[in-house]
Amino acid sequence: MERTCHPFPILFAEDNAISRKIVESHLGKAGYEITSVKNGRKAFELFRKNFFPIVLTDWMMPEMDGLELCRAVRNHESEGYVYIILLTSNDKKDQVVSGFEAGADDYLIKPPDPAELIARIKTGIRVLELEGSLKKANEKNRILSITDPLTGCYNRGYLMEQLPREIRRVRRYGHPLSLGLCDIDHFKKVNDTYGHQTGDKVLQIFIKCVRDTIRESMDWVARYGGEEFIVACPETDMGSAQVMMERLRETVAQRSIKAGDTEIHITVSFGLTSFDSHTPDNNVSAENMIRQADRLLYHAKNQGRNRIQAGAL
Repeated sequence: MERTCHPFPILFAEDNAISRKIVESHLGKAGYEITSVKNGRKAFELFRKNFFPIVLTDWMMPEMDGLELCRAVRNHESEGYVYIILLTSNDKKDQVVSGFEAGADDYLIKPPDPAELIARIKTGIRVLELEGSLKKANEKNRILSITDPLTGCYNRGYLMEQLPREIRRVRRYGHPLSLGLCDIDHFKKVNDTYGHQTGDKVLQIFIKCVRDTIRESMDWVARYGGEEFIVACPETDMGSAQVMMERLRETVAQRSIKAGDTEIHITVSFGLTSFDSHTPDNNVSAENMIRQADRLLYHAKNQGRNRIQAGAL
């Protein structure tokens, strides 16, 4: 049966052709998208290729029965929860318990009453909708926990979790990693002269410049503290990272920012470091990368600011 766009498509496994057609008819008339197969093995093969949030399965089937299908679905890594309803001709307590232990969420006695079948499907959909709402809420909380509230970039907590992961990836795949520590020059003077609201605006505009410069879904930026930010560039050697940072430096220097009736300009200094699979292991850690970038940033400021000081780890 052709897949449509119902948000909760149903996978139905039933070896009896007449029973299969009856259930297909009931669910189709109720507006559900249903894909039917004649045994558990075919159902699981299809499930591995296409995610189905609802599985309706007969118990007794050739090749793979309903209990085996339940267990296979539960052991498979899926993109979301799967609500499983087991169809059985036997409503003895020990049989029902076996179904639940195998992973079923609900059961129906065959042949299922059409109204009860639809009601059980609706119950499953309510469970799935609740699960979806909880996932969205958890994801929202996760994003808030790793985001700097003022600038919208990542925060220091994310930095200290993600940077070690990037380093491990370098060791595993042999790709380079570059890291720039950026500091907005004379930022305290901006706050003292124009107020903290203007200072906040400067930080937000700087992050916009960063996002317009770095590669989406590859590079990332995190607020290290105050007016200092770290830009991480995975799979990027020193030369390429320096080109990117220079483009960012020029973009920021050319940007004017309104502070009341006045237009102000800011500049940024950079400490840039990099390493690859040839760098000695004892030199490589998140702390050492940040420490090296900080030393280089200090030299950039001593040499007049608004410049990039680069050096390998």
